[in-house]
Formats: sequence, structure tokens, C-alpha cells
Amino acid sequence: MAARKRVAVVGVGTMGSQAVWRLAARGADVVGFDRFAPGHDRSAAGGETRIFRSAHFEESRYVPLLRQADGLWRRLQAETGRELRKLTGCLLMGPTAHDQMRTVLESIAEHGLDHEVLDREELARRFPQYRLDDGEAAVLDRHAGFVRPELTVLTATRRAEELGASIRRYTPVHEIAQTGSGVEISTEAGTEHFDAAVVTVGPWVNQLLPGLPWPVDIRRLINAWFVPKTDDWSGAERPAFIRTAPVHCYGLPSPDGISVKVGLSRDLHRPVADPNRLDRTVVPHELDVFAELIGRHFPDLHPDPIRLSVFMEGYTDSSRPLVGPLPGADDIVVLAGFSGHGFKLSPAMGDIAADLALDGTTAQPIDFLSTVKRVAA
Repeated sequence: MAARKRVAVVGVGTMGSQAVWRLAARGADVVGFDRFAPGHDRSAAGGETRIFRSAHFEESRYVPLLRQADGLWRRLQAETGRELRKLTGCLLMGPTAHDQMRTVLESIAEHGLDHEVLDREELARRFPQYRLDDGEAAVLDRHAGFVRPELTVLTATRRAEELGASIRRYTPVHEIAQTGSGVEISTEAGTEHFDAAVVTVGPWVNQLLPGLPWPVDIRRLINAWFVPKTDDWSGAERPAFIRTAPVHCYGLPSPDGISVKVGLSRDLHRPVADPNRLDRTVVPHELDVFAELIGRHFPDLHPDPIRLSVFMEGYTDSSRPLVGPLPGADDIVVLAGFSGHGFKLSPAMGDIAADLALDGTTAQPIDFLSTVKRVAA
């Protein structure tokens, strides 16, 4: 009988928590390292809710990965008895001539996704809390909704521990080095040897892997929660929403029905020079763009937020994540730069990380994300 592979997972957050679960489920000897503790709010996993959707604006090639993630969301809920995801639908809105709206309709047609197309009149009748401009339409992705990020990270990690994984909380990793026979992980406690390592450190990726051959732009993002003026936001249908243009934004009615969370895209937020010194103070002028959006598209929300949250995300130039072995170090698997699209995919990415760490390959269609392919190109 072959010896169990010993695998380190560095960063037990959005992707790392799923990786430790999938590795432990396959019988690997897994040790997770986190500079804080799973479920913390100092990176990208916070904010109470994140969007899950089946349709994709950016690439139709994500749809098979979303289907893989869908099955694993159901499995993790079944194994733990926790409601981590709720399917309430997601409205995708924007100018019909916009590239992203065309891509999402092509994606829906190619993969036969359950959806509805709503014009201005139909949207106003069914979802009066939203406003469309001339030349715009909405697509309702029915197999969509929200996931609970903090609860998901905690639940996946706890399930991994039940399956035998060990989690080193409040243990920052200082160095990851490939040796002739695996990988060495260095912390304040010393150096340990592993057969492979999965690196899922989010905004710390540039510090921990300074030789990474692709830029990952770390940004400071703001979420703001607004209280509705009317009961329209608390009706029978309470979908999440995404707008493509003229200002890209997204939002989710809060599970308790009290408020609506709104977030903005990468270009509207400041770069982060050091993830250890994130500025969590939001100054008034940073809320101007939220007020403009609300006045134009969501006028039934009070324009002043009742709650603010600051977090970080990593972006690549292509907006495609980095998924695969570190060039020249096949025993080090990197998952980074998900450009704000990662949480819905996280169970599938954890499974892919387990494939790569244990077998060196995966059957999942990640060629368009592959780190190896990018270096070769």
C-alpha cells in the first residue's frame, strides 16, 4: 500500500478551506497554515454574502467549472448539515450591445442554462426595485443566489478536520521552497517537509512568492449596506444582481431582509501596497460613486449606508485566475488572482488543487487558466 502524500495548504481561506476538505476527503495527510484563523475578515472571504451564479459574463468556459462547483456545494452542505448556499436567482443587467451581455447570452445558449430575458417593462413589473436605461435588458439566471463566505470557510475547514486534517491557526508561513524530494514550509516554529504544497494566500501571494511571473494586482474594496425605502426589496423573489455598465457593480439583499449590500469593480478601488497594512477607514468621498449608482439605478434605497466593510482581492491583467504548478516547481500548486469571481468556484478549485497536488494533473477543463500554458505562451 502506497504511503499517504503529505500536503501543506498555505492560506485556509476561500480556496484553501476547500482544498483542505478535498485533500482530506481523498485520504491525504493534510496540514493547513493560516496567519489568522479560518473565517477571519482580513482578506476576501467576508461580507456576509457572495454571489453564486451559473451564467458567466466573462467566459463561457467557466460554466463546466461552475457545474462542478455546484455539485460540491451540495455535497459539502449534505456532509455538514449547514445551509451554505441559497438559490434565489441573479439578475444580470446592462446595455444589450455591451460585450458582457452578449457573452452571457452566448454562454446560456451554449450550455442550456435555465434563464429568463426581461425587457424594461417586464423588469419594472416583476422587480420594481431596479431601473434600466434605454437600450438595456436584464437576464435572470435562475440557478443562482448567494453563498455565506465566513460560514463556508469555517464549515469546510471543520469538515476537513473531521476527516483528519490538521490546521495551524495563527501561524504565518515565511518561506516555501522546493527541494529535490518535495517542499519545505518555514514558520516561526521551524521548517517542515511535505510532498507538495498548495498556495492559496490571496492578497499575500506577491509577498510569499516574490518570483511569481505574472502580476497580481491587490486592491482594497468597499462593500456598503443600504436600507430600502419600500417593501419591494423584501418580496417573494429576492435575487442577487450585477450591472455591467456604465458602472460595474453588484449587490445582494441581506438574508435578514434589513438591507442590501452593494459592491463595485476593481477600477474603482485603490491598490494595496502591503496587505498587512490595509486601510480600513472609509472616507466620505469614497461613497460618492455608491450614491450616484443608487440615484440612477436603485432609487428605492436610502443613499447613506448603515454599514461598511473593507477587504482585499487579487486581480490579473486578463481577469483569469492563476491555477496550476509554479513554473519550475511542480510540487507547488498556486491558486491566485481570482479577480472577484472566485468564491462561487471555490469548491471546484479546491478539488482541482487536490488533483494537482496528489496526481500532478486534473481532468477538469482548466487549460484556459493554466499557469503552465501562460509561461509557454
